[in-house]
Amino acid sequence: MKVKGATVAVQGYGNVGWNAAKIAHDWGAKILAVSDSIGGIYCKDGLDPYKVYEHKQKTGSVVNLKGASNVTNEEVLETKCDILIPAALENSITKENADKIRAKIVTEGANGPTTPEADKTLYEKKILLVPDILANAGGVTVSYFEWVQNLEREHWPLEEVNKKLEVKMMKAFKDVYTLSKKEKCDMRIAALVLGVGRVADAIKTLGLWP
Repeated sequence: MKVKGATVAVQGYGNVGWNAAKIAHDWGAKILAVSDSIGGIYCKDGLDPYKVYEHKQKTGSVVNLKGASNVTNEEVLETKCDILIPAALENSITKENADKIRAKIVTEGANGPTTPEADKTLYEKKILLVPDILANAGGVTVSYFEWVQNLEREHWPLEEVNKKLEVKMMKAFKDVYTLSKKEKCDMRIAALVLGVGRVADAIKTLGLWP
């Protein structure tokens, strides 16, 4: 699925949610709904995440934005859309509401927003879930880039960092997605299998260090 033209709902409008909405919008997606700890807003014609951010900075919440309808956090999660980004709290998608999720793709921005029981429901509904361990890997990857630069006394421009990050993340996604299809399991299990396998291979090859 291409981001351009896709519809998106974001639960949580802190650093992760706001940046996810902004980037998706800049790539041509339509942001249908967003929320914070107080409540959410919805607009079928799409929200401008920059205006939503300014409104939140002024009022302390995304609610009551002119031109948008106030909704609950639960309604944001249940928005019919292409991509749902739960970027607020853990255990937001549970066995109680998983069957009400109407997104085609769920990309976890928060840590542990989906319970194991909900994982099973989403998988059975053929909703592609990109787990937090994969979706949130960008930050630690860039920390690795920073470490490499420090070791080599180099300074990479932002464009180069983003390009390197894109290559790493695209490969990681492809590897996890391919394994999930091969083993007929969800993306979370596939990501964990790959991760544990690589650690095991590293220990077998290099031994324990130091």
